[in-house]
Amino acid sequence: VSIGNVQVPVKTPKNPELVPYAYVLENAELPQSALRHMKWMAQKDLLGQDVFLIGPPGPLRRVLAMQYLELTRKEVEYISLSRDTTESDLKQRREMRKGTSFYIDQCAVRAAVEGRVLIIEGVEKAERNVLPALNNLLENREMQLDDGRFLMHHKRYDQLLQDHSKETLDKWQLVRVSEDFRVFALGLPVPKYRGHPLDPPLRSRFQARDVYHLGFSDKHEYLSSQLTCMLARATIQQKMFFNIIYVNNLSFQFPGYPIQNLLSRLYPYKLVLNKEGTQAVEDIYQKFELSSSSANSESLALHNINVKNNHKANVSLHNNNENHNFEVRCLQISFSKDEFVATSYHQRLLADLMLSHGAMDMCIIGGKGCGKSSVLREFARLLSYRTEPVLMYQDMTARDLLQQRYTLPNGDTVWKISPLIEAALEGGMAVLDGLNRVNPGTLSILQRLVHDREVTLHDGTRLLRHDKFDGMKEKLNLNDQELNEKAVYRIHPSFRMIGLAEPPTTGSSAQQWLNPELLTLFLYHHMEPLSVNNELEVIQKLVNVSMDEIKGLLKLCQKLRSAKDIQFSLAGSLSTRQLIRISKRLAASQHNTDRLKLVSDAVHKACLSRFLPQLARSALCGALESSGLPPEAFPVQDLTMNDISLKDGFLTIGGVSAPLCGGEEQEESSVAKVPDVLFYNNAQHLAVMKDMLQDYNLGEHILIVGNQGVGKNKIVDRFLHLLNKPREYLQLHRDTTVQSLTVQPTVRDGIIVYEDSALVRAARMGHALVVDEADKAPTHVTCILKALLESGRATLADGRKIVTDPSELDHLSTSTSNKEVILMHPDFRMFVLANRPGFPFLGNDFFGAVGDVFSCHAVDNPSVASELDMLRQYGANVPESSLKKLVAAFGELRDLADRGLISYPYSTREVVNIVKHLEKFPKEGLANVVRNVFDFDAYSKETKEQLSSVMHKHGIPIGAKPHDVRLAKPLENKILLPSINHKSGEDVTAPKHGKIDPKNAPHVGGNTWAGGTGGRDTAGMGGKGGPYRLDMGHDVTQIPDWEKEAVPEHVKKAAREVAQKAFKERLREIRMSEFDADMYEKFSSHVRKQVNTTTFITKLYTNHCKERQWLKHQATGELDDMKLIEGLTGEKNIYKRRAEQEPEPGTPQQKPKRIRVVMDVSGSMYRFNGLDNRLERTVEAACLVMESFEGYKEKFKYELWGHSGDGFDIPLVTYEKPPTNNKERLEVMKTMHAHAQFCMSGDHTLEAAEYAVKNIKEQEADEYFVVVLSDANLERYGIRPMQFAEVLTSDDEVNAFVIFIGSLGDQAERLKKQLPLGRSFVCMDTKNIPQILQQIFTSSLL
Repeated sequence: VSIGNVQVPVKTPKNPELVPYAYVLENAELPQSALRHMKWMAQKDLLGQDVFLIGPPGPLRRVLAMQYLELTRKEVEYISLSRDTTESDLKQRREMRKGTSFYIDQCAVRAAVEGRVLIIEGVEKAERNVLPALNNLLENREMQLDDGRFLMHHKRYDQLLQDHSKETLDKWQLVRVSEDFRVFALGLPVPKYRGHPLDPPLRSRFQARDVYHLGFSDKHEYLSSQLTCMLARATIQQKMFFNIIYVNNLSFQFPGYPIQNLLSRLYPYKLVLNKEGTQAVEDIYQKFELSSSSANSESLALHNINVKNNHKANVSLHNNNENHNFEVRCLQISFSKDEFVATSYHQRLLADLMLSHGAMDMCIIGGKGCGKSSVLREFARLLSYRTEPVLMYQDMTARDLLQQRYTLPNGDTVWKISPLIEAALEGGMAVLDGLNRVNPGTLSILQRLVHDREVTLHDGTRLLRHDKFDGMKEKLNLNDQELNEKAVYRIHPSFRMIGLAEPPTTGSSAQQWLNPELLTLFLYHHMEPLSVNNELEVIQKLVNVSMDEIKGLLKLCQKLRSAKDIQFSLAGSLSTRQLIRISKRLAASQHNTDRLKLVSDAVHKACLSRFLPQLARSALCGALESSGLPPEAFPVQDLTMNDISLKDGFLTIGGVSAPLCGGEEQEESSVAKVPDVLFYNNAQHLAVMKDMLQDYNLGEHILIVGNQGVGKNKIVDRFLHLLNKPREYLQLHRDTTVQSLTVQPTVRDGIIVYEDSALVRAARMGHALVVDEADKAPTHVTCILKALLESGRATLADGRKIVTDPSELDHLSTSTSNKEVILMHPDFRMFVLANRPGFPFLGNDFFGAVGDVFSCHAVDNPSVASELDMLRQYGANVPESSLKKLVAAFGELRDLADRGLISYPYSTREVVNIVKHLEKFPKEGLANVVRNVFDFDAYSKETKEQLSSVMHKHGIPIGAKPHDVRLAKPLENKILLPSINHKSGEDVTAPKHGKIDPKNAPHVGGNTWAGGTGGRDTAGMGGKGGPYRLDMGHDVTQIPDWEKEAVPEHVKKAAREVAQKAFKERLREIRMSEFDADMYEKFSSHVRKQVNTTTFITKLYTNHCKERQWLKHQATGELDDMKLIEGLTGEKNIYKRRAEQEPEPGTPQQKPKRIRVVMDVSGSMYRFNGLDNRLERTVEAACLVMESFEGYKEKFKYELWGHSGDGFDIPLVTYEKPPTNNKERLEVMKTMHAHAQFCMSGDHTLEAAEYAVKNIKEQEADEYFVVVLSDANLERYGIRPMQFAEVLTSDDEVNAFVIFIGSLGDQAERLKKQLPLGRSFVCMDTKNIPQILQQIFTSSLL
């Protein structure tokens, strides 16, 4: 073969099926740039050098290598590397035959011995110290194998062969490395792309070539000749430009379709870029006159689909009064039709999916519960496809995607194909559900399957695209069976992969799943939340409810989804799926006449509002009210034992009935699984069970969330007992894996056997599955439950399938790769129990991750009456007075926990245990027994004091001393000073400090004494022309504003100079002064509770970030269940151990959260401090910030800035130099006080907020937070609330809050309504400033 002036000799291959086929078309010209690359490869080949093709993501490098090897007729061994690749995947792997382990050569050894070219793709994906195993083979063509053989350079081997016979060399276990052996490595440049950088010794053994995207002229020339070619029949040569060809072909057959829409399939920039990046892309589109309007496709809809017998279908689309016809692949399998409402949006989306299906694999990206699975099921039904679910999870390996190992009954190890490969062979539609959960490096193994429709499995089997297989069969004169015997199989032409994923989080420092490599794999469709009209259409066609009943609900959802503030986070709990569930509940509650309260109650349940942070809960109530719905949830219905009945085979609770389970035909083993538990009925728990029964009738799976000890397990067990429903039980924990949720592999007599988990047993037999402690397992594991319940299908580790549709059984049972099919019983229900999300529980956010597939119920501690009633049953002989004291005291403690003033949420369990103790040992005093609960807090002084105070208040003398006269401490009340208006009528002269009155008598008016009020020229309060403020503790006489404004400019200037001089002197005194411990304690003690809570949560957050992970492929540790077969064969790295996980290669460095608190240090803070202590409270708030984040500067970086009449950007504490001790913190606090005393009058609140929001992003961070404190009267300064609202929401990446201080009269209520909910606070009582600040930190920040 001649390429330019380079000639490469061509040999006849021994195994022609291993030579790349159909990468080079007959009579087709290759682009010049491609020929230049191949000429270089030929030169390296003649020199016997290994090559490294480096370049951006995409198939071009692999295609060029395959084209060269096809031209030169070289046999190929191919391996795609991932983070799970081990040395045995490259060299030798052990297998078992007849009880004996033996080695099978892998790709590198086979290539070296047989003289093939080894293609290693994804070099940057392999973990460190895996590829160096090839170093000696690359450099010296030598390698020591695990089975004792030694690979030797062909020259050295040939020299030995001259002196010794081949039998002798074989006896010495020497093996000749062929002179034709070459290595072609393909990789991405690191850095720029994510991955491990090349090890220097490995890099030095390769010759590199930059293979960048083909030039414009090459692409243009090629596209001009190929424009009319349908991409569905595109060759690999065309696939090199698949993205541009896709756009051109569809534009050619569908002229009215917007080019910009087509480009967004390839590059969904709005999903991956922030605001600035999105604007940059749209500017480029505008430059090339690509309109961002999608008006041309608004009327797009499916017109007709005609499925033919040759696995093809004619699709007709309707757009702007025109029909467009084209052909796509399909199957001929019919399943029962799901309930699907095709709105105009769904019609348009299905039409778009049909267009993409005609080209290549695709991915649907959308939020939780928006209908991705439903649309996909309808799409598959229209084209008569069988979907094959491939459940994706974080720990999934590249091997799991393609094959798994198992043992035959005789103990031999073999490989079985995965659902993905099964779909490829049979022409199914592989649904990769949860692409966002799996590691992006794992998905890289799919690149060749997507781009080339080829894949090499771990056992050496190769799958080829249908036309390649057919062409190779004809060329080699072989039939299907003969090619199969050579481990070559045909991929069905109808095979498609469709991914389902949730949108990436823009702006996050975490590794984004939608990276540049994944962008080349699929055509992306963004499924947006439905509009109000479309959602109404869906609900009304699926559920019998009226427009009037749900219009408020739809209005609420639209409001939450379009919000830019904290309300947006609530929108995820009200997906379309949840709205349908709420509507079904409405339809089932026709007996209840208060429909709006029902809707509001359902919304609170769906959002788990009982356990929302205070900010989010307030925002939800505000949104409900503005949508015309009651803001609060239902009060608990007062149910009694009379509301429960078991009659005529039915259970009835509060008017809701359901048939009992089982009966005479129920097996004895099932009867034994019906729970029986001691349960004392109370109104609150009965109300929860009534709601559960309603959802049970609707076929829902149920999630019960609550604090510890509120009776979650007892409620479920009692519920199942009443229903006579058998229970399977599954308790989750930190080490729960996806496999342990379904089947558990064990070794029995040298054979791997799989034991069904409780989940599989319950699904098969129709029992209830109780999943306890669901929040303790990682969410990437529990997501598998969501996928199972959503799709109703799963493939277990042993190859069995769980299906829901009985019509699938007929098809699946004929599948050669299927062993058994489990039909999910229609009575199967899942009851999941979890602790509330967030502080102080240490679990994962199960509700946030998978809550929307369940009907959610919040279980709280019983009401006072219910708890008293229950306690009477536990302690029949305990005095009533003691029970009432306990209920009242613990009720107050729970209220304190809800307000964030104590960290532990005391529950009914603790009270019950106290009562049980008093019942058994009545002579022990109540004060002594409650210590069983409170001794946990004995070493926390503040908590102990607070608990004692509450107990004393309710007559429980815990911790009381003999000399205590009273059990409760009196509250200290500070005398607050009034303000009196007064006109002076005198002119100002020159500013001065004034004389100091040794008696500190009050002075009103005049210009002699310092500290007077309503005067002129001197330092004081409420006057004019003085240099600065001076509060001597007297009633303030205030002159009117017009007198102040009439002060001449030269007097103002002189006053300013005196004030600046005094301020500088005061700052010098502050820096030089000794540390005043008593003063610091005065401020610090007032916020100690808030500091403790915030610090505790900060510590939990930091520890959670450092939580250890399982490291796999270890030589020591715990046996990895997924490596049992490797253990049987004798491999060493079959263990796993806990350790701190190193960041993924290329993951952006973890950035801290940046917080800027902008304090009001204006003159009015000093002026009105005597009225309501606002300046002191603000100084305390500063103390709270400084103490809370002390010691966590790697995770949290904070700044304190001030604003006053002097300016909007007054630095108090900077990121670089936060105070590190109490003395430095006190200096900051004194500086704030001094600034408020000496600054000019005026207000810069709006400017300070605007500057902080813009300026905080100058340094990179994981998240940005701005909190502005101000006592400004906005109306007085002509600032409209909408202006402030625009500032707070001006940047989606900055979480901005404002706290308004002081008495603002009617303006306070107007502010609440006009400023963004959850972003603004009006603090009428300054004592609440630290509390509000703590709420912001614990609710939003952590």
